[in-house]
Amino acid sequence: MRKNDRIVLYLMLFLLSLSSCNSNVIHSETKDIPDSKWNKNNILSYNFKIEDTLQPYNVYLNIRNTSSYQFRNLFLFIETTSPQGNTVRDTFECMLANEKGKWYGKGWGDIYENKIPYKQYIRFPRKGTYGIEIQQAMRRSNLKHITDIGVIIEEHRYSRK
Repeated sequence: MRKNDRIVLYLMLFLLSLSSCNSNVIHSETKDIPDSKWNKNNILSYNFKIEDTLQPYNVYLNIRNTSSYQFRNLFLFIETTSPQGNTVRDTFECMLANEKGKWYGKGWGDIYENKIPYKQYIRFPRKGTYGIEIQQAMRRSNLKHITDIGVIIEEHRYSRK
């Protein structure tokens, strides 16, 4: 097999594995934090559509930070809005490093990424478009070294034992 053929084969297998791993993802969206400085007034908005109200879902936050981030945690204000306009506001803590300063998640170069469970096994009561707004709550006007914030909505899959 020629080198180019092997590269194409590996690329196809990689893409196939990605599509099979994410088959239960109904929404995935990541937003860049300009200059890795998250201003407290920069509220990130995500919208997603729910069609199945009987299906349980898992909601994750995808957080990327640099190794220069000066805290082990990240506090967030998260506001969820239903299709009817009802809102629920949470204060949520994300742990990004252990007590010794070792970063959690996957790292490459200077960047670390964490997929943090926010809500597990929840059902959305109505069909329609829901919104999630995320604001940093670290009592800093500009929170440095947070590079991206994402929201992932997945159908909950039951595991067989």
